[in-house]
Amino acid sequence: MATEAFEDIVADFEFLDDWEDRYRYVIERGRAMDPLDDALKVPATKVDGCASQVWLHPTIANGKFDFEGDSDAMIVRGLIAVLRALYNGVPVSQVGQVDAQAELARLGLNDHLSAQRSNGLRAMIDRIRLVASQSA
Repeated sequence: MATEAFEDIVADFEFLDDWEDRYRYVIERGRAMDPLDDALKVPATKVDGCASQVWLHPTIANGKFDFEGDSDAMIVRGLIAVLRALYNGVPVSQVGQVDAQAELARLGLNDHLSAQRSNGLRAMIDRIRLVASQSA
């Protein structure tokens, strides 16, 4: 049930030879994102459970889920970009049906992130699912 944007990332990953290149790719995805407005970096948008500072600001328009995000760590900004590709544009009622762990496993991320980064990634996914469930 992945979006076209996420499928593009999966296809790009298949062409990258090693994890150093894949990490660079993820970081570049994060660099390409617009920074989150400082006015949106408030306790309500901060994600607990992440080693770095992370903010996710969701919006729902026309029944579709969308979010912006930011972090003080470049790799985490990249992970936010990957999650945006996975979730943005999904009907809010279907966000909870997205098996993020399985989709991210297609990229091999589960095996190549530190325990802290994996926990932070799970915390971001949990926040996305919570916000969507409260809005559905």
